[in-house]
Amino acid sequence: MSDECGMYADDGARSADGEEETGSRSPSAGGGPVPERTFAPPAPARGRGFAETWWGRAWLKALEDTALDGEQMKRGRRLAREGGVGAVSVRPGRITAVVRDRDGTAYRSDVLLQQLGDDAWGRFLDMAVDRAGHIAALLDREMPPHLVEDATDAGVDLLPGIGDLEPECACGAWDHCPHSGALCYQVARLLDADPFVLLLMRGRDERRLVDELQVRSAARAPRAAEVRDGTEAEAEAAGREAYGVPAGEAFAAEGILPPLPQPPPVPAEPGRPPSLDTEAGPAAGIDPAALEVLAADSALRARRMLLDAVAPGHERQPLAVELTPEQDAVRLAADGRPQASVAARLAAGSGRRRPDLEAAVRAWRYGGTVALAVLEEEWEPGPEALAHARAQLAAAWEEGERPRLRAGQGRWTVVDQDLQLRYGRDGRWWPYRKERGRWVPAGPADDDPAGALAGGSAADGLITGVDGAGAADVGAAGS
Repeated sequence: MSDECGMYADDGARSADGEEETGSRSPSAGGGPVPERTFAPPAPARGRGFAETWWGRAWLKALEDTALDGEQMKRGRRLAREGGVGAVSVRPGRITAVVRDRDGTAYRSDVLLQQLGDDAWGRFLDMAVDRAGHIAALLDREMPPHLVEDATDAGVDLLPGIGDLEPECACGAWDHCPHSGALCYQVARLLDADPFVLLLMRGRDERRLVDELQVRSAARAPRAAEVRDGTEAEAEAAGREAYGVPAGEAFAAEGILPPLPQPPPVPAEPGRPPSLDTEAGPAAGIDPAALEVLAADSALRARRMLLDAVAPGHERQPLAVELTPEQDAVRLAADGRPQASVAARLAAGSGRRRPDLEAAVRAWRYGGTVALAVLEEEWEPGPEALAHARAQLAAAWEEGERPRLRAGQGRWTVVDQDLQLRYGRDGRWWPYRKERGRWVPAGPADDDPAGALAGGSAADGLITGVDGAGAADVGAAGS
């Protein structure tokens, strides 16, 4: 999946009649601002070509046939191959990136491509609705040759030709320079992965195209029904083209269909979060650092869900309990490790002070929601649970080795030590340690109180020197 994020631009884009228009005067569907997609810089393309698809190669042919100086294009390929192209912004009529020379000098480079007018888009959409396979191919990120041919027959040129890629670069070159060339080579890689990038440059983003196709398809459905009520031969031909294969044929073919492919392997690590490194500043009220944390968290959660879905016996597992906002804030802070400003927002939004959030994060990493409840809930065990806890404490240590414990509300504190055991509702023991005057989780839970206490103090040896002369005080009273 490409690393990308939907954003909006105010920079000028060139319309079909060549006039310059801005985001405020060129609304997207519903009257919104001009759509923009920003792609993070991919890894350097050493050892392979920039275009693997036929439409990606057609894009590069338009560039190379337009440029007057082949040596400039060679330099551009080298810059792109060495990772000199920054984040690429794609919007109607224009692509933009900051390109760095080999000496580190940075230039903003733009390449303009004429947008299609409303009439041309209307013809393209009518053609696509008539041939449903074209839309299926696009949604599969493919651009079959017959789609481009049918669009050309309808008077719509999707792919650029000679002279269609117009450069603008801060280096001052009037023709394609190494910077605009490097940008175009990088865009060829984007086109390989997603032909909707080309359609966005021509003036329509994916969402708007799909919405308009749905509207046209819905409008044509009644007309198709009328055709089916007409003459038999004509109705059958029209119905088959509009509605696919008859059910009887599909059922008869069931025995000869190939088996479904195996699901793809789970990625070794979560996907990279999208790049927010653009020249445009954030909109009012938008915190880019917080958005980056949310994007990275989405990738992490998606991978965890996928791992869970393909695990054996997944269908027999109970549904996960939905987290409360306060719990989810802790999970987000634990998984995302946000910078201080974002952590402060998470603390305030979950009703905690910053030190409280830090302690909650530590608890979460030791045991999720159960450990968080042990930290933040005060629980007094009932008579049966308390009797069980006392029996475990009495049997945990050999005679003469038991520390002196002061009991209170399901918590047993080691006398004269900054150590504590907490008895959870799950019947396990959780070690705690006092740091800077507050009790914080010191380790994972253990079924054995002695093991939990040893695990919580092993890092700094706080258990050593404990007074072992007296028996453990396992009474319920006290604090």
